Amino acid sequence: MVRSQLSANYYSRTCPHLLNIVRREVMNAIRNEMRMAASLLRLHFHDCFVNGCDGSILLDNADGIESEKDANPNRGSADGFNIVDDIKTALENVCPNVVSCADILALASQISVSLAGGPSYDVPLGRRDSRTANRAGANRELPSPFASLDELRSNFSAKGLDSTDLVALSGAHTFGLARCNTFSRRLYNFANTGDSDPIIDSTFLSTLRETCPENGNGNTLTNLDQSTPNDFDNGYFVNLQNGRGLLQTDQVLFSTDGADTVGIVDRFGNSQSEFFGAFVESMIKMGNISPLTGNEGEIRTDCKRVN
Repeated sequence: MVRSQLSANYYSRTCPHLLNIVRREVMNAIRNEMRMAASLLRLHFHDCFVNGCDGSILLDNADGIESEKDANPNRGSADGFNIVDDIKTALENVCPNVVSCADILALASQISVSLAGGPSYDVPLGRRDSRTANRAGANRELPSPFASLDELRSNFSAKGLDSTDLVALSGAHTFGLARCNTFSRRLYNFANTGDSDPIIDSTFLSTLRETCPENGNGNTLTNLDQSTPNDFDNGYFVNLQNGRGLLQTDQVLFSTDGADTVGIVDRFGNSQSEFFGAFVESMIKMGNISPLTGNEGEIRTDCKRVN
């Protein structure tokens, strides 16, 4: 499942200006639309959880390829593909046929986090790109926003990730947006009770009901973290401590009695530096899920299609 063949200086000779190029393109994207930082991070996550970190999420439909973009967890919500294309074009102009699309996702994620105020870290590189996609796997293996804590734990454990990784990586919801249809059942008909989730803070509930009225437009977007929506900080965990987690999969980390995740949320909520340190470790661990290396796969010249 996890290999250790990746290296932070993998492209130091073959594409020495790699980091500067990716950073420039990500900065331009975020300048134009702030939400792109969270979108690029989410693409990396959704890539790694299906067949490993191999760039498969970037492939369009083609003969023999059913695009993961059309899987339920991605369709209409995964974003940032055009930014990846811009980065790839810029790199192909300087060091053609060298940098993989899978590595672009990993680097763009780190830079996005850093630009939003989060930690900087060296990204292990050397992944190669898949020649296939796995839509069925994306439908099956990506966490649902309605999952229970046991389902989340099982999902992460299957990828070699533990409870600390689950909580740390969930902290990525400290920025970005979510659609009303991913959490509105918590507002009106939680667990088919005809009432709201009793855990939600009452003021927060009123705010969310204004944003997402019953039987309203389920595609309306709102901030995952209503306190500091564009900052990568530990505010997400403070929100959970106060009953202000937006998604069910957020709040269950703190509100499930006896769960080991409760103490981890408290630790991260009380110390941003502890969260940042754990987040870096978990991101590197996630980025090491089943990479293609050596002669496996290929280096795509266009991230949307195989060579």
